[in-house]
Amino acid sequence: NLNRQFLFRRAHVDRSKSEVATEAVKQFRPNVNITAHHGNVKDPKFGIEFVSQFDVVVNALDNAEARRHVNRLCLATEKPLLEAGSTGHLG
Repeated sequence: NLNRQFLFRRAHVDRSKSEVATEAVKQFRPNVNITAHHGNVKDPKFGIEFVSQFDVVVNALDNAEARRHVNRLCLATEKPLLEAGSTGHLG
């Protein structure tokens, strides 16, 4: 689905989206502290304890079920969620 993404180019095919996004942000904010995480967001290792360690959660998922899951985690941990996902033409 890289054809719908403004950040990604052909050179990024087969690379982790989170790693590519981290590199892009660090190009214009080199001192920012970002750690890329790659995997299934519904994996237990990305649960409440994981989310609790952050000041804010930034989400760019296009899977509605995964987006709801992250939303529930943020509600449970009282962490703000910046939702940047998309559901096709529905937003």
